[in-house]
Amino acid sequence: MRAVQMFSVRHRSAMGVVSLLFCTALYLASSVAWAGKIPLIAGQDGSLSVPEDSPLRKRLEIQAVQVVVPKDTLSVPGAIVAEPSRIVPILAPVTGRIVALSVVPGQHVQHGQPLATLLAGDMAQASTDEEKARAALVLAQEAMVRAQQVKQAGGAATRDVEAARAALVQAQAEERRAQDRLASFDDKAMSGGKLVLRSPVDGVVSAVNMAPGQNVTDITASLLSVEDLSEVWAVADVPEADVDQIHVGQSVSLTLPARDGVVLYGEIATVEPDLRSDTRRVRAMIPLPNPDEDLHPNMFATVNVQLKQPPGLMVPQSALLMNNDNVTVFVETAPWTFKRRKIGISYDEGEDTRVLSGLSAGDRIVTRGGVLLNDD
Repeated sequence: MRAVQMFSVRHRSAMGVVSLLFCTALYLASSVAWAGKIPLIAGQDGSLSVPEDSPLRKRLEIQAVQVVVPKDTLSVPGAIVAEPSRIVPILAPVTGRIVALSVVPGQHVQHGQPLATLLAGDMAQASTDEEKARAALVLAQEAMVRAQQVKQAGGAATRDVEAARAALVQAQAEERRAQDRLASFDDKAMSGGKLVLRSPVDGVVSAVNMAPGQNVTDITASLLSVEDLSEVWAVADVPEADVDQIHVGQSVSLTLPARDGVVLYGEIATVEPDLRSDTRRVRAMIPLPNPDEDLHPNMFATVNVQLKQPPGLMVPQSALLMNNDNVTVFVETAPWTFKRRKIGISYDEGEDTRVLSGLSAGDRIVTRGGVLLNDD
């Protein structure tokens, strides 16, 4: 259905051009014919022959139809964005108070580098629980050793050893639980209930939403953001009418207004499935390496997508004529003898139009002045 709609739009566009050319040239043709200067010989098969002494020969241009590879580049607006999976918001796992801030926006950080320090009661409780669990484990281990020694000496029953073993297993489990809880806050715990927020990736601090002395009461609110800009995305905004021409794997080239003379190359990695309701466009994403971080998010870009269009027959729009709501051309059947032929067209390609039916490669057609032969 979309192909039919595209054909209809393109067809009407071509018809408008043809109609204008027809009206203009019809006046010229009638004026010259009235003066008796353009004699034509009509054949019984509908052909028109131009006599040798006719001045019309100088006004007709005739060319052979050739197979042409159409222009295969679609240019759309775009922008540079940070890859969503490389944007990491930093959240506090517990409530508390910010006691130190170690970074500023734009600062490069490494994985594990401290970003801020939070004083939290839950952190202090987790540290205390871990210390108690560790002490209980040591006590359980010593009790197990004593029970085994007494049993070997014949002074304890087997059930005493089993009870000591059970207590040891429970102490070990409690120690692991306390360690895991503490590690969920910070794998490098500090004393005094202090929690250190660390960078999970190498990157750049893109936002800071806290300050020393601030109380953190919402653990779902982002306190900082770190972006890994070693790879970014170019996002191409493809109009609804061209969506069917965009596919994963297509090669693209990009130019940036802020980088005069620089051309970047890549491939479409993914295409969003839904049109955006506000722009009626689909976004296609192209990953781009950015080791020097020269590409900044929100930079404007022009994305040129290499389309895969097959070669076809192309004729100039000046060769097209309207005849009873049909698109026609004059084909040379013999030297200076022409016959009207109905053709099917698809779309405009600059000054040329793709021909779907009615012509073959090598056919000689009138490309300019054909309206002077139009006797209907």
